[in-house]
Amino acid sequence: MADDRVRIEEFEVTGEKVVETIKQLVREGNIRRVTIRSSEGNTLIEIPLTAGVVGAMILPVWAAVGALAALITKCTIVVEKLGE
Repeated sequence: MADDRVRIEEFEVTGEKVVETIKQLVREGNIRRVTIRSSEGNTLIEIPLTAGVVGAMILPVWAAVGALAALITKCTIVVEKLGE
């Protein structure tokens, strides 16, 4: 099954590093979904990513993540990656 290859990684970051960290992870590739959770564990935003989502289509997502990052001090980025 394809879902057997999905790995989940978590990164704890501060608000100012959220956008930078997500952009770096997306550049690395094989990302299926990015979820940002508050320090209390509440899901703040969930971003499904597919191979076809690039360029101008992702700009509104970066704007939302940037606005969210300005409001939070500490959060966890949960990344679903396709395994190898």
